[in-house]
Amino acid sequence: MPTALALSPHLDDAAFSCGGTLAQLANGGWRVVMVTLLTASVPDPTGFALACQLDKGLGPEVDYMALRRDEDRAAAAALGLHPPVHVALREAPHRGYASAPALFAETRPDDTLADDLAPFLARLMDEGTPDLLLAPQGVGGHVDHVQLVRALTALAPACPVLWWRDFPYTVRHPDPKEPFRAAFAGLPAVTVRLSPEEAAAKHAACAAYASQIGFQFGGPEGLAERLSAEGACEHFRLAGVLPDGLTLA
Repeated sequence: MPTALALSPHLDDAAFSCGGTLAQLANGGWRVVMVTLLTASVPDPTGFALACQLDKGLGPEVDYMALRRDEDRAAAAALGLHPPVHVALREAPHRGYASAPALFAETRPDDTLADDLAPFLARLMDEGTPDLLLAPQGVGGHVDHVQLVRALTALAPACPVLWWRDFPYTVRHPDPKEPFRAAFAGLPAVTVRLSPEEAAAKHAACAAYASQIGFQFGGPEGLAERLSAEGACEHFRLAGVLPDGLTLA
């Protein structure tokens, strides 16, 4: 059984950006796993990190990341995937980024995330032997996405990579920030068209991230509107050659 790994910075990125494609692969007989890299619980959060959960109606006593890991498991089940993998590295608010604008500015000089990711990604390639990777292009410029792109690009995996366009950053601005625009522009574009069943599975998976829907989309109706506007399509750039026999709709 061929294996596809979706390398997600946060608990929702893969489902939001390529959940329909993941469902399509699973329906086609692939073993598909979402691997989320920044999922560490941090006891007693303070400052901006605490504000990130308070503004979602979650008090300081709530283990915010444990709640989100549960949401991720529900999303994977909705897509028909294998149980997700959660890596205990820290999100940007726990690495010294102290405001929302800082999340989309230049990476801090003391931010070692790309270096921290390198050995884990190398081990994942060795032990998981994936036939296909899916990963973000870094559209929007979030520092966590940017650091993952840097780490994976430096690793230069032998298997093909479908680099997804990061939703919903792609629809928040008519010309979103794209730190790696020039690099990805040289790769062939791939559009995956979703069946009604795959689109419905993606919607259900996105809705599973209940703690994020209000912040990201303004609520369930906003989520439905944003997904509808995508026209049941997901967009990628392809590095390498897709495995023999793999046909994406």
